[in-house]
Amino acid sequence: MNFKLLYYFLLVFTILLVSSCSRDRISKIKDSRYKIGDHLEWAAKNWNDQQWENKVDVVEGEVFWSRTEVEITKAPESFQHYGIFINTFGEYDVFWDGVLIGKNGNPGQEATREPSGELWATFNIPDTLATKGSHILALKTSLYYFPNHWRKLHIHVDDYDHLVRSELINTAFMHIFAGAFLIASLYFFFLFLNEKKGYPILIFSINCFLFFALIMVEYVKFYVPIHYSQHHIRLEIIGGLTFCIAILAPLYFSLQFPFPNRKTILITYIGVLLFVFLIDHYSYDLTAYNIGMTMWFFSFGIILYGAYKKMKGAIIVLLALILCALINAITYYDISLFAGFGIILLGMFYILSVRTKEQRLAYEESLVQSTRLRLELLKKNIQPHFLMNTLTSLIDWVEESPQKGVAFIEALAQEFKLFNQIENQTLIPVSQEIELCRTHLNIMEYRKEIKYHWEEENIDPDQKIPPAILHTLLENGITHSLPNDDNSITFKLIFETGYTYKTYTFLTIAKVRNTEKKIIEGTGIKYIKARLTESYASKWSFSSEAIPNGWKNSIKIDN
Repeated sequence: MNFKLLYYFLLVFTILLVSSCSRDRISKIKDSRYKIGDHLEWAAKNWNDQQWENKVDVVEGEVFWSRTEVEITKAPESFQHYGIFINTFGEYDVFWDGVLIGKNGNPGQEATREPSGELWATFNIPDTLATKGSHILALKTSLYYFPNHWRKLHIHVDDYDHLVRSELINTAFMHIFAGAFLIASLYFFFLFLNEKKGYPILIFSINCFLFFALIMVEYVKFYVPIHYSQHHIRLEIIGGLTFCIAILAPLYFSLQFPFPNRKTILITYIGVLLFVFLIDHYSYDLTAYNIGMTMWFFSFGIILYGAYKKMKGAIIVLLALILCALINAITYYDISLFAGFGIILLGMFYILSVRTKEQRLAYEESLVQSTRLRLELLKKNIQPHFLMNTLTSLIDWVEESPQKGVAFIEALAQEFKLFNQIENQTLIPVSQEIELCRTHLNIMEYRKEIKYHWEEENIDPDQKIPPAILHTLLENGITHSLPNDDNSITFKLIFETGYTYKTYTFLTIAKVRNTEKKIIEGTGIKYIKARLTESYASKWSFSSEAIPNGWKNSIKIDN
């Protein structure tokens, strides 16, 4: 997958959504006035509503009326029909200049009838009433299900066909936008499952899916009828999704741009976020906005620290967050929320692409290094002084004991045969590695005339390890150790396994030549580390230390 190309595509798509052309308004809408009661004459255009209030306190779901003055500033063109979009709680009848033009439910009869009507509704204005000038929109409304959840009336007058189609068109574009994040979510989730690439990929995948779900839940209102009594369920889902995204995004940035006291700061942030989420929970839009702003400020701080420390990719993500702030300043809530979240996710995506490239380059470098060190190791075993010392020992054994000389030759041939079998493999059975070690000890017994012992504990012969790493530790033990008083050196291999790890402990039981000598990472140790990186990436650790009766090497591999 071309990460950078997809990143730029999604970024351009997001900016196009934000900068889409807005239509010229054809009306001016004044503040609505409200009054509890039910009198049909309140729908009349010339009714005096000066004593009405600018809000209403509905206690028991009683009927109330609202009156809104609408001035149409431009007469409709030929074959053009005006309509009105209404967004408010309750079931209501719609009157335009005293004429009933639509019904949305059964106001005043909710207790005896099934819930009906939609939270968002569009009505056609008769051509004879859609003239240039001042008009009165009157609504007869009841709030039986949530009498204490009255909210201000929102209306919009425009071309009727545009009102009906525009939101569906916008929804289609937003679904395409959401689909891109769904695909990214599934791709990176399967990448995490198949390759175990690390938790940042999993967090990014979950965040992409949550953003996809957030868009779907937000825009489902335009093609699935939702009664106002069910609206709070949708808002709770939106709030929960927003809260989860606001937790995961800074967590992701904290993993990509590490900073001091990360755990303490993250816990404090979650506490602040929870406070923001609960303090005014039922002001749903305001709560979501405050959560988004809290996330933005915290993420900005993390990335600013990364830029200060000159971490790769931090500047680009910092610019993306600044772009979010600009969008928030020049657009209204719905656009700024989704565009902001989208750009933040794209910033996360960019960082992931940078880190993935770094990991790929590091892996390729480890392969090159592993190949080079493997050749160095092979060269080490056939270098002149090794061959000369071995051949000198062989001549002595052939002269003194031809039978042992033949056994010496067979052991030498067996070691080279095993090396030839494993040198191009990434992983081999531990039983094959142990056979290589035993063969090498046979050779060294003939050369040094020291008694070498090999011991094993809890070994699983089917486990696989990189080739020649135990053999390398064995060579180091022979080179840097002196025999015990009985002229012997013992090597012991211990295998331990747990739910999330496995450990190989290699002990050299002998006298260490110089316990205070500083450990220098030679070719052998570099070879071991390169092989472990090649096979297990960063999921391993290696330690080497002196112990009272010799030397201890530990290799821990995470599952």
